[in-house]
This record gives sequence, structure tokens and C-alpha cells, in this order.
Amino acid sequence: MPDVLALVDARLRTVLGEPDARAAVTFLGTDRIEVLRFAAAEAADPDARYVRYVTLGMSARPMTDPTAVLADPDRGPRAELVLTVRGQRADTDRVLRPLAVLAASPQVEGVVVAPGASLDTGAPLWPGAPFTSVLVAEPGGLVPDLELDPPRDPVVFLPLLPMTPNEAAWKRVHGAGALHERWLAHGTDLRDPLRAGVPLD
Repeated sequence: MPDVLALVDARLRTVLGEPDARAAVTFLGTDRIEVLRFAAAEAADPDARYVRYVTLGMSARPMTDPTAVLADPDRGPRAELVLTVRGQRADTDRVLRPLAVLAASPQVEGVVVAPGASLDTGAPLWPGAPFTSVLVAEPGGLVPDLELDPPRDPVVFLPLLPMTPNEAAWKRVHGAGALHERWLAHGTDLRDPLRAGVPLD
């Protein structure tokens, strides 16, 4: 069967174009994780620049339920992570390592990353960032799911939405849906790397 990562790389290039930078991180006992950087203009506003960071390597193996006795080498959810931010407003390129850490978490911690989950980096996503965690959003928007030959599950591309510590704490109590509603009600620009936390009173 074709190499999964080669297929993922091709899908990203087809949808997002050529990456303008890529970096690789290898953690002890894990496969190599790359983070690709794509820069583009906003379709509705050509003067608005934004940057997308996409992991490449997380989908090489299916994510396994930590309670499973044996890991199936083919069956199980596969995913890559996508973070979109407005460009030239902060040193967001420093997010590469935190993203790679999150992408390696299924191998390191045996977690299954799915929509609605919170992923905590334990430190600012980039220097001066008000965010130390992300909310995993629903796939199927920017990058369509990548179907693989059976019995392999498709690769999904999961958007990440940065959260402030207060937002993350509020989400743990009220749920991801309620936080989304707060963001929507206040017109929160979730791609603004300098945004303030949404009012939670």
C-alpha cells in the first residue's frame, strides 16, 4: 500500500500549495514529526495575510485506545493537526515545537485526539502568546479527509483553536459547544494571535 505520509503530503500540496518552510522534530521513542508552514492571502481580503501550520507524521500510525490490549497496525483513527493564525502579528513560527509535541502525544501518551478535546502544551504556544492550550475542532473544512485503502481509516485534518487558560478552564466545566457559542456571540477572531480571552461571566 502507498506510504500514508506521502499521500498526506500530496493532499496538503494540492489544497494549500507548496509549503514555504518545514521543520522536523524527533522525540525519544517516537517517529519523526514534521511541521509544514503555508502562507497565503485571505480570499475575501487580499491584504490580510495568514499562516497555516500543519503537522506531518501523526497519521503514520492509527491512534489506539489506551485500554486496548493490542494495537491494530491498520485500523484506527488517523489525523494531522492544522493551526491557522493571522500573519505578521506575533512570532508564531515558534509554535513548531509545541505542535510537534501535540502531534506526538498519541505515540507518547496513548491518547486518541478527537474533536472537542483539549490539548495542553504547558507553556505559551509562542513567545508572549496568551494561549497555553488548544481546542480540537471538527475536520472536513479546509482540508478534506484523505481516504486510504481498506482496512485503513481515512486521515482527517483537525483544526486547532488556541485557548487562554481561563477559556480552557471554562470549557472543562461547560463543554466545547458552550465555548464555541461564546466565541461566536462575541465575534471572536480565533485566528488573531494577539486576541484577548472571550468574556466568560
